[in-house]
Amino acid sequence: MKNFICSLSWMGPRMRARDGVGSEGSRASRRVTDAPPRVKGGPRREWEVEGEAVAMARSPRSVAKKPRLRALPGRSTLAPTSELDDEALLACARDVLEAESRAILGVTQRLGAPFVRAVRLVRECQGQVIVTGMGKAGHIGQKLSATLASTGVRSVFLHPAEAVHGDLGRVARGDVILALSNSGSTEELVRLLPSFKRMATPVIALTADTQSALARGSDVVLEIGHIEEACPMGLVPTASTAALHALGDALTMAVLRSRPFGTDDYALLHPGGKLGRSVQRVFELMRTGPANPLVRDTATLSEVVGVMTKTPGRPGAACVVDRTGRLVGIFTDGDLRRRVEQGLTDFKIQVRDVMGKQPRCVTPETLALSATAQMRELKVDQLPVVDVEGRAVGLLDVQDLLAAKFV
Repeated sequence: MKNFICSLSWMGPRMRARDGVGSEGSRASRRVTDAPPRVKGGPRREWEVEGEAVAMARSPRSVAKKPRLRALPGRSTLAPTSELDDEALLACARDVLEAESRAILGVTQRLGAPFVRAVRLVRECQGQVIVTGMGKAGHIGQKLSATLASTGVRSVFLHPAEAVHGDLGRVARGDVILALSNSGSTEELVRLLPSFKRMATPVIALTADTQSALARGSDVVLEIGHIEEACPMGLVPTASTAALHALGDALTMAVLRSRPFGTDDYALLHPGGKLGRSVQRVFELMRTGPANPLVRDTATLSEVVGVMTKTPGRPGAACVVDRTGRLVGIFTDGDLRRRVEQGLTDFKIQVRDVMGKQPRCVTPETLALSATAQMRELKVDQLPVVDVEGRAVGLLDVQDLLAAKFV
């Protein structure tokens, strides 16, 4: 190595005279190109390797060639084009939606006895419905599992890659497997089939290929058929996933219709959000017990105002009942203000002489949305709640609806 450095220092003047004084990168390059030639196929000397490393490190990155993408066989690449106009964008969107709608309608022609058997397997499942799938089909499977669970069918999603590392412990006798794969040859999914067989869990396959490994290893096959994707390259899962999604929903809704499950059951599983509010009942929001302001029809106006003031939550009304507890009227703070404005300040008068008679009311089972609409229509802030015998069992106040985000 020392001899090489000495030779470079001796050759330096000749190189500068011939090539001129250059940059650090050019000097490094000349150290490599001006070195004594080596025999072809012979061993590389240490100074050659070091010189090439220095040259590569100092050379600008812009000279490095980038790999070029090659077109897929039988397909043209999407060359960069100018921005599409509005009509072209809308046409593209319509093409995608039409392709996906054709794919879904095509599945309807393939429904038959296997679908009926799949519905019965899911409906009569004593354990859990285990949904599994990889990639885009896996995402569709997660949604399918969530939809099943929301309609009262116990279901979990099993990731195929995690299953072979211990998550197969989620599966037990009495479960039913829903396996989603467009090709039916997904390796991570197919290798689970022997384990499902040993566990005696029936497998329902949702796939395009009835001759695939997944279909051959399943007990029931729900076929979507071979579907042309809406992607211009024919590669991105679009129409096929739409068909899988729709078939999963069809299976879930058929199971739902064939078993007892009503709005009360749905409300129990959806306590939050817009869906939860849509099935919420008045009894979940109304004021009861000490928070329900009740007065006898023989009470004085002064006593009524005292009850309205002392009741927890300070409701703006009091429900007037007879000696049997049946609702006979309502007195509100609006009624009180109007009497004061008219100069009627006799607080010894009985409330039955000044109350609102035959008030509109609701039952505990009334949908909260319906009660809210009724309050808007009547332009009132309170509605008495009565049972089937007309007894006042609660009060629905607009403040409670506001807190529950109904208004």
